[in-house]
Amino acid sequence: MSPVAMTLPAPGRRAFGTACALSAAVVFAPAVMRTRPGAAGLGRVTVAVGGQGVLYHLPLALADCLGYFRAEGLEVVVRDFSAGAQARQAVLRGAADVYSGAFEHIFRAQASGQACRALVLQGRAPQLALGVSLRALPGYRDPGDLAGRHIGVSSIGSSTHLAASLLLLRSGVALRHVAFVGVGSGAQALAALRSGQVQALCHADPIMTLLEQRQDTRIIGELRSLKAAQDMFGASMPAGSLCAPQAFIEQQPAQAQALVNGIVHALKWLHTAAPADLVKAVPAAYLLGDQGLYLAAFSRVRETYSTHGLMPDDGPATALRVLTHVQPQWAGAKLDPECAYTNEFVHRARQKYDV
Repeated sequence: MSPVAMTLPAPGRRAFGTACALSAAVVFAPAVMRTRPGAAGLGRVTVAVGGQGVLYHLPLALADCLGYFRAEGLEVVVRDFSAGAQARQAVLRGAADVYSGAFEHIFRAQASGQACRALVLQGRAPQLALGVSLRALPGYRDPGDLAGRHIGVSSIGSSTHLAASLLLLRSGVALRHVAFVGVGSGAQALAALRSGQVQALCHADPIMTLLEQRQDTRIIGELRSLKAAQDMFGASMPAGSLCAPQAFIEQQPAQAQALVNGIVHALKWLHTAAPADLVKAVPAAYLLGDQGLYLAAFSRVRETYSTHGLMPDDGPATALRVLTHVQPQWAGAKLDPECAYTNEFVHRARQKYDV
């Protein structure tokens, strides 16, 4: 078990289809609304995401691209933001109905008095990596060389910020010795690293694999595999989730169930899909002009996708321990891991799709 895991305190009790014709630069542009017209039955639901096109949100993208939401009678509109923290805030201010993002954002919502729950788990590891710019730090030797440097994350308070903080702490680097900079996602994040605005970057794939393969970065921290997550956290760490305010769950249960049905169906498809199937299913712009690179990135994180969508029993408490370890100010807040999720919609979806 890693030092971080050992020192954590004990727990208490759109539519994506339209993007097929868009360039990578447009796919990664923040706050762009995309919609697929024509769905009927349950009406429209708006989903906020932080960084549409990153593999973190792949199950959601597949559910739409493969027509699984439409089969449930649901029209899904995606609003894209530059980071998961901004996607969560969009829901809290009424600009979207639900959001796809890191599970620990639920606790940030609780701390602000907003009751939210994760409806379905998409990822069971953070799927993030920390890389150092080889141009800015050609003589890099160890994490201590990052003291006094700028570390790029999608936004302050995002999952990338949390992961970078954990990876640095584990390496013995005090967080007060570095400066975290919000650089957004996709093309924005790439430009920030390559221009020297930041000297290191913590982000998701395919961005990190692209930087690594083109020798822009040296990866110094990994959370893109189940083993890496287990070593870091010592327990199940829920990551990408579809989350909704309690009011949405109570007032629109049929829409909530349709969303979960679509994602559980997509997780089932993803579990057995061949690489060629994936390339055909996702919008072409997601491939960043390099099919081989995209598939290499996918292969790194494939095992981390949930196979059924259920939240593990120890997952919420683990996420809360991690959050309060890195940001002790949250320890005094009234945060309840038992009220942070529900598996009831997933149980029904699994019966429907025999998952």
